[in-house]
Amino acid sequence: MLGRKTYTREELENARTVMDAQLAAWRALTEATDGSDPKAAAALEAVEPLLFNNMALVLDRYFVHRLRAVTGKDGNPLNEVELLSESLMNNDGVLRGNNVVKFVPERSVTRLEPGERIRLSADEFERLAGAFLGELEAKFLD
Repeated sequence: MLGRKTYTREELENARTVMDAQLAAWRALTEATDGSDPKAAAALEAVEPLLFNNMALVLDRYFVHRLRAVTGKDGNPLNEVELLSESLMNNDGVLRGNNVVKFVPERSVTRLEPGERIRLSADEFERLAGAFLGELEAKFLD
């Protein structure tokens, strides 16, 4: 597949629907476990970053062929997700930058610093997905 300069509204809305469904399922699960069972609470706490780190990979995959000429080289949410995905897959889940993206942690959605372990919470992922999809809509919508 060649790089893409545009995406359709349908592609964007499909990704948004999937992200919203995952977040809704997570929230339903956490509400169903009222906190009275310490084992259940500990299990949820352990699985949350695994789930939402993987959801960051899923989010990136929907739009993986986006062109740098459109995304730019600044630390916008599109590039932040790219760096997170690369780090999750190829750097043992520890955030690392690259020579192309000018990543500035204090301007990022996650506020992660290079060298920090990536452990996204549901709330962090929700903010990240919203910012990513908003930026994608602004730059790539056909």
